Parts: sequence; structure tokens; C-alpha cells
Amino acid sequence: MPDPSLLTGRRRLYLLRHGHVDYFAPGLTDFTQVPLTEEGRRQAGLAAEALGDVQFDAAFHSGLPRTKETLGIILNGEGPEPVAVPDLAEIRGGQVKVDTAEELAARLAFSFDGAEEEGASFLPGGELFAEAEERIVRGYRSILREHAWKRAVLVAHEGVNRILLGHLTGGGLAALPHFEQDLCGINVLDFDVVPAGDGVEAARVILKAVNLTVHDPLKKDLPRTSLEHMFGIDFGGARPLPK
Repeated sequence: MPDPSLLTGRRRLYLLRHGHVDYFAPGLTDFTQVPLTEEGRRQAGLAAEALGDVQFDAAFHSGLPRTKETLGIILNGEGPEPVAVPDLAEIRGGQVKVDTAEELAARLAFSFDGAEEEGASFLPGGELFAEAEERIVRGYRSILREHAWKRAVLVAHEGVNRILLGHLTGGGLAALPHFEQDLCGINVLDFDVVPAGDGVEAARVILKAVNLTVHDPLKKDLPRTSLEHMFGIDFGGARPLPK
């Protein structure tokens, strides 16, 4: 049973996205198992340096290799034993047939638009955003209610973090396009947690920082969205017109 004194009061969560990966690496057949690249490990290492003085009571990842590896670099063999939270795995995407890399990039780069609409999914045939939100919020609540901590770190994914930030700020799924999550971006969230029924709940959520990138603090070399960077394409803020 978690220590009640660590379940209520002011609690801080450092919410990160994993470091850079290469979904187009030769021989990769299962995108869920993609590891960090050298660049991703560098980003995680810089984040680790920035968080070096933070004493974590708990550490969580989604269970997928890229978040587990990022968290491992941040902890550097010290601190709490990492805990996998499968409910916080990335939104499951559908399948699309495209003729060019630009078309695929466009579908992905704007894939969070309209997430609040009934029946909206992450690409055709993918997980419904509403269902993803339900499980992701369930995962967040399990971290808050079932684990005793005052300072914790969670490494998850772009879609997961967007959904959590939308939920916690009251914007819901309609807020997803507005919460950019760069690779290894750090969000700092404070929760005022109070008893509720037979558990606890966050009476107030305070965003102390959103999408900090230690490897580029002022986003000088990050003018595009992370997905545009990943594909090496710049849409200039506008969705490409269909041909």
C-alpha cells in the first residue's frame, strides 16, 4: 500500500518524449521495436545532464524500447526501478497507401487535426483518438493513485503526451494540434493532489514548463514540427493541397 503522505499534496511529474529514432532504418519490420539512434542517445544524455540534480521517487516508461532506453539514459543506473505502464504506449496507427514520402509526411504531420471529431482515428484504420484518450488517462491515473512519489519522471510518446496535456488542461482532444512535443522534449507538471473517495485526484494541475528541449533551448534549429524534421520536409505551416 503506498505511503499516504506521498500520495497527497504537491507532486511534480517530469513528462518527456523519447529521443530520436529512425523508422526507416534498413531491415526494420516492427516499428514499435525501433531503438534510439545515436542522435536520440545524445538528446537523452543532454536531458539527463539537465535533470541530474533531481531526486526521483519513481520512474515510468511506456514499455516500448525507445521510451525504456531514453529513461535508462536519464537515470544512468541510479534512482528508482523503472516501471512499465503499457496503457501509455503510443497511439496505434492505421495503414495508408501513398505514392511519395511527402504524401506520407503530410498525413502524419497533420494527423492530430480533428482528433475531437466523432470516429476520428490515428490514420485510417488506426486507434480511435477517443479510445486512446481513455486508456492514456487510465494510465496517468494509475501512476498518480497507485505509486507513492513526490517527484517522478515519465518517458512516453508524442501522441500520448499531447493527449495528456490536452486532458490535464481541459482542452481535450481538440487541443492535440497545439501541444507540439519535440524529441526528448521535457514537460514539468505540478499536481495538487487531494483525497477523493477511496483514492486521490488532482484538484489542480500547473504547467511549469512545456516542451523544453535541452539540445536546442530556444528552438533555433527546430523551425518545423518533429514529424516534418523526421521526413526532412517543410510544409511552411500549411497542409499540402491534394494533387
